[in-house]
Amino acid sequence: MIPTDFRIEPADYATDLPDLRKVRETVFVLEQNVPEEEEWDELDPRSHHVLARDGEGEPIGTGRLTPEHKIGRMAVLAGWRGRGVGDALLVALMDRARSLGWTEVRLNAQVAAIGFYGRHGFEPYGDRFMEAGIEHQAMRRALVPLAGPDRPPARPRGPSVPATEFEGLPEASQATLRLVGDARRELFVFSRDLDPVLYGQPALIDAFRRFATAGRGGVVQLIVLDPAGVQGQGHPLLGLAQRLTSAFQLRTPTEDLDLQYPSAFLVNDRDGYLFRQLGSRWEGDWSPAHPARTRQLAEHFGRVWERSRACTEFRALDI
Repeated sequence: MIPTDFRIEPADYATDLPDLRKVRETVFVLEQNVPEEEEWDELDPRSHHVLARDGEGEPIGTGRLTPEHKIGRMAVLAGWRGRGVGDALLVALMDRARSLGWTEVRLNAQVAAIGFYGRHGFEPYGDRFMEAGIEHQAMRRALVPLAGPDRPPARPRGPSVPATEFEGLPEASQATLRLVGDARRELFVFSRDLDPVLYGQPALIDAFRRFATAGRGGVVQLIVLDPAGVQGQGHPLLGLAQRLTSAFQLRTPTEDLDLQYPSAFLVNDRDGYLFRQLGSRWEGDWSPAHPARTRQLAEHFGRVWERSRACTEFRALDI
């Protein structure tokens, strides 16, 4: 069974470089004796990176997707191998390639890992070759690009506001009120059970109502990991969604990796976010305007949303 104590997230090369180094230099430089000058190249700043983190937020795995449509630098710390981390990293990178409209990705697999990539649909081509002193096989896989929704042109972004840590429900509530109030057309909520002590507060219900009825075509998308746990509790946000069906969309994941995601977050379309590393605790960080972090969370939300199903558990509510 896939463990519940790790997560996959997009990585910003400049911000997350120390964590990328922890994994890649441990695996490639120390374990496999790859020269350090060969491990880091000019493609790194231009690539899409992903990180696997354990339940404490420590980096345990990496991977990248280069502008050349190649997956590479797949690495998992020794203590986490055989636990699904590599699979999750690879799926995240393929999802990113699909979202970019790519129809194929390639990679150079270490010979010992050919079977791993083969299970994910990659096929070998060409002759084997040596790279950094290790025998490799080129492999490729066809992809079906994701059809992205039509969106209005991006608005100019304002200055970034450094993230602020919070602790306790009152601080989380204040930040959430600010983010919902700042939103214009989009709100993304990722939660296990819609956090009734937060999203059920009268002040927040009023904020969601104002957003949904402001006449801007605003939509709240909610991913609920445990919809069965929400049923029967009389959650006021579900009551609001029942009355304003055009403004609320609810889905629940179907894949184990998504269902076991331990964090919770809220993102708006004004570059604001609130993130709790453990959804069961009221501590984390937030910012009313942090484009880089907000983009990471919104992209993760979008990937999970694409492979989730409608919450049929709420069908009685016509949602």
